[in-house]
Parts: sequence; C-alpha cells; structure tokens
Amino acid sequence: MNHAPTVLPRSGATARLMLSLVRAGFVLGGRVMPQRTAVRAARLFATPFASSRARARAEPGDAGMRRGSLRVASETVATYTWGDAATQPYVLMSHGWSSFGLRFLPWVRELQAQGYAVVAFDQPGHGHSSGRYSTLPEFVDTVLAVGRHYGPAALAVGHSLGAAALALAQGEQWHANKLVLVAPPVDMRAAVGRFFRLVRVGEHLRAPFYAWLQGRTGVSVDALDLRRHLPALGQPALIVHDLDDADVPWAEGERYAVCWRGARLLTTQGLGHRRVLSEPAVIAAALAFARGEAVGERVIGSVNLAHDL
Repeated sequence: MNHAPTVLPRSGATARLMLSLVRAGFVLGGRVMPQRTAVRAARLFATPFASSRARARAEPGDAGMRRGSLRVASETVATYTWGDAATQPYVLMSHGWSSFGLRFLPWVRELQAQGYAVVAFDQPGHGHSSGRYSTLPEFVDTVLAVGRHYGPAALAVGHSLGAAALALAQGEQWHANKLVLVAPPVDMRAAVGRFFRLVRVGEHLRAPFYAWLQGRTGVSVDALDLRRHLPALGQPALIVHDLDDADVPWAEGERYAVCWRGARLLTTQGLGHRRVLSEPAVIAAALAFARGEAVGERVIGSVNLAHDL
C-alpha cells in the first residue's frame, strides 16, 4: 500500500477541476455502489502516476551508469548501477511512491567518491519497469529481489514508501549494514485515512478497500504497521524527516527513532517531503553517518507507546 499524498500530479485549474470530479465520483459512488467504489478507490490508491514514467524517460542518467533489468515475479524491473557491486561495498537506493530510481542521481557522485558502488531501480509500475499497480508489499518484494541479486548492502537509502519498504525488507533473506530513511511513513492505516480524506472516500468503504489490497498481495494492513517491526531491528539507521512535510507527518519519522534502538533522528525544516531528498546538507549528513560519525539525535521513548501517534 502506498502513502498516496496526491492523486493528480498536475497544476493549476486543471488539477483542481480533476480532483473535484474524482471527489464527486467517490461521494456519489460510495452511496449507490459502495462495493464497486471501494475497489475503484483501491485501484487508484495502487496506481502510480504516469508522471513517474515521463520523468524517468526524460532523465538520461550519466556517463558512468549501466542500465539493466531483473525479473521480479511477473514484472521486469529496470536497474541502474555505478561501479561494481561484486567487488565494492555497495549502496542500494529505494525510491518512493510515483518516483523512479534516477531520482537519486544527486547522491551517486558523492557515494562513489567514498568508494561505494551504487544500485538503483524502478519499482513495478514506475519509471522504466513494467506493471500497472504497485503496493507496499510489492515494494518490499522488489527490494528483496534486487538485494538478493547483489548481496547484502553496506548502506541502503530510501525515500518515503521506499524507506518503509527497506525497513520491512530487513531480515534473514537480505539486509543492509546501515540504513538512511528519508521521510518514512510508519502507519499504513493513517496513510489510507489521508487518501480517503483527499479524494472523499467514505469511511464505510475501508473494509472492502482493504480486502481488495489484501486479495492482491496476501498481506493485511495490520501486518504492514512498521511499529510492529522496528523494535526487532538492530543495525544503525539515520531517520531524516522535515517538520514541514505535508505528505508524511514528521511524527511518523520520529516514531522510527523511538522504536528502532539503533536509529537516530535528523530533523530538517522548510524542505517538505520531496526537496529533503536532494538537499546537499542532507546528503552530506548521510555520508557522515555512513562514515560512522554521530549525526542527528537519539530519541528516548518507550516502545510501549509505539502505537500512539
């Protein structure tokens, strides 16, 4: 499942008109065809924006990049590599919802300067990868497939939904020695609530909405609550979250730092949900963290309160 901060990535009067039409359709449909409307909402929730593909096609990459692909379940996943992950410590980059792997280009040169190889990829339904729908469980499956192909990572960097997927992917099948998670969502029920409010889906449609998603992935929404998983993680992690993030509240990033005993929290302000990823100061802080320097602060809290946001 995604955090779905926006539905129609357009601007101006066209975006407002389209959003109004979507809202009207869900309000009416929720009254006269609730089951069908819930499924329609779930499909919209799981459909990445076409702009992800358009922006990926417009990004040529750089001279040192090699393109490839991996088969993950029934989809072909586009990969991008710099350096040699077989002989160098490598960094796995995990993009967010309706984004793409080359979104991490501002990180690559800095990481290579520190001796890392870099691996990025497009999730199903994103960028140059195949597929129509994508959900958090599928994000996790793709991270695991790419990670197993290249082996354990020295460092993994994720943004937004891609950061949550990295956290859920840690385990015996694959792991990263250190993680940097930028603007990570922690509560999928809260994410669905934000989506429902945005497009005016009625709360009475939650059960069939969740049923469609679980039918697609075999994973319940409760199993995706990061607060259930974070206390078991022990490797060092840096959580970066902006106070002015309008898509994923700062409190969700703070919850990572409270529940994850090896995590530290770096708080920024004025960068929002997207600019924080390419901010030079954030990249510099992440590199310092990778070198073993103390970055951010250790958040002291009780995991007994982990479900209180």
